[in-house]
Amino acid sequence: MSEIAKLELEGTIYEFPIIEGTENEKAIDISKLRDTTGYVTLDTGYKNTGATKSAITFLDGEKGILHYRGYSIEQLAENATFIEVAYLLIYGSLPTQLQLDTFTNNITKHTLVHEDMKQFFEAYPAKAHPMGVLASMTCSLSTFYPESLDPNRSPEAKDLTMLRLLAKLPTLAAWSYKNAMRHPFMYPKNKYDYCSNFLHMMFAMPTEEYKVNPVVVKALNKLLILHADHEQNCSTSTVRIVGSSQANLYACISAGISALWGPLHGGANQAVIEMLEQIHNDGGDVDKWVLKAKDKEDSFRLMGFGHRVYKNFDPRATIIKKACDDVLEQLGINDPMLEIAKKLEKVALEDEYFKSRNLYPNVDFYSGIIYRALGIPTEMFTVMFAIGRLPGWIAQWKEMTENNEPIGRPRQIYTGATPREYVDIAKR
Repeated sequence: MSEIAKLELEGTIYEFPIIEGTENEKAIDISKLRDTTGYVTLDTGYKNTGATKSAITFLDGEKGILHYRGYSIEQLAENATFIEVAYLLIYGSLPTQLQLDTFTNNITKHTLVHEDMKQFFEAYPAKAHPMGVLASMTCSLSTFYPESLDPNRSPEAKDLTMLRLLAKLPTLAAWSYKNAMRHPFMYPKNKYDYCSNFLHMMFAMPTEEYKVNPVVVKALNKLLILHADHEQNCSTSTVRIVGSSQANLYACISAGISALWGPLHGGANQAVIEMLEQIHNDGGDVDKWVLKAKDKEDSFRLMGFGHRVYKNFDPRATIIKKACDDVLEQLGINDPMLEIAKKLEKVALEDEYFKSRNLYPNVDFYSGIIYRALGIPTEMFTVMFAIGRLPGWIAQWKEMTENNEPIGRPRQIYTGATPREYVDIAKR
């Protein structure tokens, strides 16, 4: 017999079914709560609300588990490429060699963007934040592909939209950086893989041949995999709720980029570097700033430590720590900010204050360090996050549309004024 939950309201007992996921997660199905009781639930921030059923990503914050389509993040980060993971997330299984080759070739041939889009870039000021540019340029793609506005187009046409996004977003991202630097745009090259092509468009110049460093490519590939999806977070929920209105995919991803831009979401790794710069500019006394972080009366907080979902450890941090150590060693980077980061890491891993509170270095801490070591500008960090998260956003949108989920429409508890009479302006 299925489990039920009983709720007593004003002397009446109501029963609601218990839903259980494949990983034994349990939820009370309250989809008929308002119809049967007249009540709604209040869950500010949706911390206890399951907005959907999803087969894409499983996350257990207490045990430090992250799986994409049943595969552990540890196995994928060690063995797969980002494009393999993108295919896995979107289509539900790891690709065969033929499927991977076809998928890769289809992405490669769509990396160019329409020449008219260059005029959009030229209109932005040099100081425009690349996330603002990326969000608007992504939405602008819908104007070049108006067929994407039809929610009832064929599955093949929807696949083409997804491929175009995967192909063109790195181009738009790299060009947003080039525009800020007032450097000439570098076109994608079909001879490069996904990560190498992005690095080429970011750092190459027309005057000389750019050599892609395999150490940098390997690190970037791993970083993108670690960020590819993370269940129903702020930006993913945004993509799904915008998509529930049958808005086109370009608009949905643009909305996700805007949500990711917020400092409480995708801006965390940028905040890590800004914190390191603050400590460095103050003289680099790590012990002083650690004491400030421990002082409850001090507003200073160490960025990149602990996680609101992972209560014991972030499985992605374990992977990226090794990648971070490898990159710093192989590239021979000599950067005072990175030395401060190493000291902070040592304190967090050894100091009982941090250990007892599970304030371990998280994925944002290490990714910020790696991006700096790779030469990625600080304000581009969140853009890198967006490139990594793109296949997850697409997969979530695809799942939602294929399941014909209804338009999202949260309820509220009204706390405003009760009915009152209009007062003429002369009597107010």
